Amino acid sequence: MIGFFDSGFGGLTVLKSVVQELPEYNYLYLGDNARVPYGGRSQETVYEYTIQAANFLFKKGCLLVIIACNTVSSGALRRIQQEFLPGAYPDRKVLGVIRPSAEGLVDRRCQKVGILATEGVVKSKIYTEELEKLDPSAKIFYQACPLLVPIIEAGKQDEEHSDVVVSEYLASLFAQEGEIDMILLSCTHYPILYEAFRKHTPPHVKILTQGPIIADKLRDYLARHPETEERLSREGTRAFFSTDSPEKFNRLASVFYGKRIQSMPATLDFPD
Repeated sequence: MIGFFDSGFGGLTVLKSVVQELPEYNYLYLGDNARVPYGGRSQETVYEYTIQAANFLFKKGCLLVIIACNTVSSGALRRIQQEFLPGAYPDRKVLGVIRPSAEGLVDRRCQKVGILATEGVVKSKIYTEELEKLDPSAKIFYQACPLLVPIIEAGKQDEEHSDVVVSEYLASLFAQEGEIDMILLSCTHYPILYEAFRKHTPPHVKILTQGPIIADKLRDYLARHPETEERLSREGTRAFFSTDSPEKFNRLASVFYGKRIQSMPATLDFPD
């Protein structure tokens, strides 16, 4: 089984693309909605929450976990891979969304990229770090968007206020020196506001979402790692868990996933 983890609903936009691309595998999604948003939390707190989430998913039988959250990928992924997995789950894998997203930008030959993200991702400058390894000529322009995840998690993305907030963030991004040719929505929640981003972005500037990129890169990863791919179950099952009220999760999740969802409650603890 392949597990997906996000601080809330946003990772469902990634899972949706992955299921469309790779429908044969079994998937389990975990949203830590009770503690969302992660964007303003310390890296140590994000790391502790991620250990709990990974432990939950592994105990449910996931062999591979995708952290479908940029904040977690930037603040905890490396420590999870280097410190947690070797001692607790040496036969399991945890992947993030930032490295494949950076590769997707390079694949599209982007040179001046606007990164819209949470405060944690912007502070980390993780996309600059990754792109310097892949294409040092690319220039990155960051814009933190701290109000968007709370708006989306509250189900208020269709209100006029959300459109105003998006326009203000984009105005700040484009006010920076340099002509941006592409924007990456570097939070898996943000595709829910795609039309608002498109409305306030010049027509010649492309806007990328992470779901299709991650789906393509996951297919490539599994092809290159048959030792993992061969162990994955293939009944096409999907299971959903939330640390918050299942009723609330079910009500809002369909906006992100595109289908009605029946979730189950999850309690997160540190590994034994």
